[in-house]
Amino acid sequence: MTKADAAVKTAKRRRKGSQFSGRDRTVFTLMVAVPTFFHVMLVWVPTLASIVFSFTDWKGFRFSDLNFVGFLNYQQIFTVFEKDFFQGVINNLTLLVFLFLGPTVLGMFLAYLLDKELKGGRIYQSIFYTPVVLSLAVVGFIWQSVMYSTENGLATELFGAGGEVNWLGDQSFLIPFSDNYGISKNFIAILIAIAWRHTGYIMVLYLAGMKSVDQALRESAALDGCNEWQAFRHVLFPTLKPINVVVAVITVIEALRAFDIIYVLNTPRRTQVLSILTTNNLLGEGGGNVGRGSAYAVLLFLLCIGFVIWYVTNHYRNSEFSK
Repeated sequence: MTKADAAVKTAKRRRKGSQFSGRDRTVFTLMVAVPTFFHVMLVWVPTLASIVFSFTDWKGFRFSDLNFVGFLNYQQIFTVFEKDFFQGVINNLTLLVFLFLGPTVLGMFLAYLLDKELKGGRIYQSIFYTPVVLSLAVVGFIWQSVMYSTENGLATELFGAGGEVNWLGDQSFLIPFSDNYGISKNFIAILIAIAWRHTGYIMVLYLAGMKSVDQALRESAALDGCNEWQAFRHVLFPTLKPINVVVAVITVIEALRAFDIIYVLNTPRRTQVLSILTTNNLLGEGGGNVGRGSAYAVLLFLLCIGFVIWYVTNHYRNSEFSK
C-alpha cells in the first residue's frame, strides 16, 4: 500500500468520525437515552417492583409495613381464591378462542370483500372501523346503555320478546364445566361487545396486507383456472403470513389484558378476568392487598411474555432466512 492510499484511508476514517461528532453525537445520545429512560422507568421498574411486591403482604401505605411472606400470595391464589383465579383463566381463554374464531375470521372476510373494490367500499370501511377509534371505556358505555339496557336497549327490543332482559346480570352458565366453573351468559354478552370493536381492527390489518399483494399473482391464479376459494387459500393467504403473525400476537395480548369494557360494565359476577382480579386486589377497600394483586399481575405477565418471546423469536428467525 502506498503512502497516498494510506492517506486516503485515514482521511475517510476522519470524515466518518467527523460526520458523527460534537453536537450530532449529543443529539443522538439524547434521542436514545431519553426514550430508554422513560421506557425503563414506566415499564420495567413497575414490572420488577410487582415481582418483588408479590412476595410481600404490603397493603400499599408505608414501606415500613412491608413484610416478605415468600410464596404465600401465590399459595392463596391457588387455594383460598382458586374459584376466582380459575374462573378468570377460563374467561381469558374463552375470550382468546372467541377472538380467533369470531372477530379474526370476520375481519379477514370483510377485508377480502373490501379488497374487491366494491361500490361504496370506503363508506363500509369507515363504518366498520369507527368502533376502533373509540376508547374501550366508551365502547363499554355504549353497549351498557344503548344495547344492553334492561328495559329499552336495542338487544332487548330485538330479542326480548316484549319483556325485560338483564343481559349483564344473568350469571347462569351457558356452557357449564362443573358446578363452580363455566362460561356464563353475561360473559357471552360482553364478548359480543368486545368483538364489535376488535373486528374493525383486524379488518384494517388484513386489508393493508391484501393491498400489498402483487396483482400478477392473482392474475396467474385466474389464468390457471383457480376459483375464488382456491385463489385465496393457495395464493393470497400464504402471502399474508407476516400479517397473520401480527394478528395472532395482537389477539393473544388483547385477550390476556382485557379490562376496560368489563370494568365499565361494572364487572358482573362470573365475568372476571385476570386483569380485573389484579385491579380489585390492588385497589380494594381499605387500601387493598398490593402483595396479592402483584401476584395476579405476575401470573398475567408470565402468560403475556411467553407469546411476546414467540413473536420476537419468529420475527428474527424469518429475518435470518430472508438474508
